[in-house]
Amino acid sequence: MNANQAKYPQLRFKGFTDPWVQRNLGDLAEIVRGASPRPIQDPKWFDDSSEIGWLRISDVTEQNGRIHHLDQHISEAGQAKTRVLTEPHLLLSIAATVGKPLVNYVKTGVHDGFLIFMNPKFDLEFMFQWLESYRDKWSRYGQPGSQVNLNSDLVKNQSISIPSMDEQQKLGEFFEKLDNLIAANQRKLDLLKEQKKGYLQKMFPKNGEKVPELRFAGFADAWEDRKFFESIASTIDFRGRTPKKLGMDWSESGYLALSALNVKNGYIDPLADAHYGDENLYKKWMSGKELKKGQVLFTTEAPMGNVAQVPDNNGYILSQRTVAFETKEDMMTNDFLAVLLKSPLVFNNLSALSSGGTAKGVSQKSLKGLSITVPFDIDEQQKIGSFFKQLDDTIARQQRKLEKLQELKKGYLQKMFC
Repeated sequence: MNANQAKYPQLRFKGFTDPWVQRNLGDLAEIVRGASPRPIQDPKWFDDSSEIGWLRISDVTEQNGRIHHLDQHISEAGQAKTRVLTEPHLLLSIAATVGKPLVNYVKTGVHDGFLIFMNPKFDLEFMFQWLESYRDKWSRYGQPGSQVNLNSDLVKNQSISIPSMDEQQKLGEFFEKLDNLIAANQRKLDLLKEQKKGYLQKMFPKNGEKVPELRFAGFADAWEDRKFFESIASTIDFRGRTPKKLGMDWSESGYLALSALNVKNGYIDPLADAHYGDENLYKKWMSGKELKKGQVLFTTEAPMGNVAQVPDNNGYILSQRTVAFETKEDMMTNDFLAVLLKSPLVFNNLSALSSGGTAKGVSQKSLKGLSITVPFDIDEQQKIGSFFKQLDDTIARQQRKLEKLQELKKGYLQKMFC
């Protein structure tokens, strides 16, 4: 499409039919760079009693582009060396989180890692959303393997299709409400994760203790120390293998041999690219090794310590660097084991056993040295396991809801912007 041709978004609010016009960002605002006092480490530039905040690169990701508070404040001497904004402005990060737009809602001095859109001829919220949708495209200004280098001239010359001010405002209001809904659901998810973290700390004994701070009614006996292998099967199956490593040449036709499971951030992530191959080879490999529903999975490295359970009996195998534990039913339930491996004391002990910390991982040999403290009463294990399983299910549902909202916004941006 020619740059001068009329452009229309796929989806519009009722009453708007005019074409969007092509403009350069530099025609729509005076784009200037922030400024930083030097040397930036000198304490004379900062003053906690100042009402003028200091906007740093680190504040961008922490507040997702909407700056409502700043921890650091700039002194009068520092203010003379920077650009001070006392009203909301649109900014664009050109360092570290390159291409991230943000709006300041507090008085602030602006670091030289930002561009400021002064005297704008656009609706601020509309342009915030457009820049957010355009963020990944700034990468074309970077060399392969190097950091993107944005400057004011590149941004000024960037072309954009833009509607009337009334339509801009409608779009801005719509996406701001959607952002607020996404933020509310993110806070709810964060709160659920914090609650789980608190329960893990209180419902498992601390180091050297035998009784947790918080228990279900009816249980009072002290927990007992055991070796980890006393409560699970005497062997651990390191199943993280690929057909290629086993010398198996899987074809792309015929039998659906298997699908793999990744354990990411504590949740199962079924891989989309299931392997296809010869049925006899598959049966020979998997005989007696099929993962069972509820079985506990544990990542041994990259990162060490993610835990999940097999969702069903559909013939899964594991991705590399993951192990599957088999519990002794009369000594430990799978649901309890899944929680136990996430508890602070056990995770810290695993980290101590790992070679080089959690970044390196834990070996089968080092796992044999793991000691645990568990309730003798299997009923208490079942209650604890069931409680955390329900909490994990709630967290997973909230995570899926948040992801759907984020995908919904992505779809709207694609359809409602040219």
